[in-house]
This record gives sequence, structure tokens and C-alpha cells, in this order.
Amino acid sequence: MENKAEETPAKGDLLILKPEEGKNFWQPVPANGHISVRISPDFLGVETPFSLGTQTLPPQGYVREHAHPVHDEVLHFISGRGKAVVEGVEYPAEPGVTIFVGRNRKHMFINTSEDQELHWLWFIQPNGLEYFFEEIGRPMQPGEAAPEPFARPDNVLEIEQRTAFVAADKL
Repeated sequence: MENKAEETPAKGDLLILKPEEGKNFWQPVPANGHISVRISPDFLGVETPFSLGTQTLPPQGYVREHAHPVHDEVLHFISGRGKAVVEGVEYPAEPGVTIFVGRNRKHMFINTSEDQELHWLWFIQPNGLEYFFEEIGRPMQPGEAAPEPFARPDNVLEIEQRTAFVAADKL
């Protein structure tokens, strides 16, 4: 006898975050600013590991040149003005610009403004970047004033290699 009943496919997780939720961290120099991890395999079950969040750089802040060994990254700029430098070529980082950076491509981001923050959404697959942000940053509470600039941890190179970065000597 055949069972003609249709199977109900398994449903994945659902997560809705308010602006103040997620995991939020102040970032050390030279970036300063802050990040918010919005989606991570640590928060919910995902079929393919990835993470997503936002990053905000204060005026004149920058994310130093780096690359990710096995990670594809997408950045979508939301507000402010600056530049993205990918493999030595400069591109505008301004509202509406989306940049895909495949594995092992050197890239950096610079807020060129004197008075505006540069804010973007980032997506990385596989995940790992969120662990780096947490380990080098300081927890950020909603409404909290920005701390004085603080240094990266002494073991930042070890943290980078363990999370989502190409070793600095291989760039």
C-alpha cells in the first residue's frame, strides 16, 4: 500500500532582531567605531554557515588591509562617504554601493569624511568574522557613549589566524 500523504518539509529557524539587539562591540584602533553581529550560526541553525552584521567607522577611521582565506564577503554601504581599496584599486564607498570580495583578495575601507560616520552591512561565508570582532572588541550597550580609542589585543595576529584572516605575512 502506498502512502500518498505529502510530507511537510522541515522549516528553518526564524530570528527577528530589534536595532539594539544582536552582539554589539566597540572596535579598537585603527578602525574605532563599532560593529553589530546580526546573524551567526551561534544564534540559530543555518544550513550553510555564514554571518551578517553592520560596521560603523567614525570620521577618518579605517579598516586595515586584510584578506580572508576561504571566505567570500559582501559589503553594502548604507550611509556616509569613504573608499574601499580592493587589490590596490580604489572604489567609492557610499550609499547604495555593493562590493563582493572573494577569498584571498586584499581589501580595506577608509572613512574619508571629517564629520560623518561610514556605515555598511557585511555578509561573510563561511562565518568566523564575528568571533574576531568579539575577541578584539569591547561589549557595547545601547545608548552608551563611545570609549576613548583603545589598542588591539597583543595577540591580535593569533586571533586573526584562528578566525577569518590570511596571515599578515602572506598578504
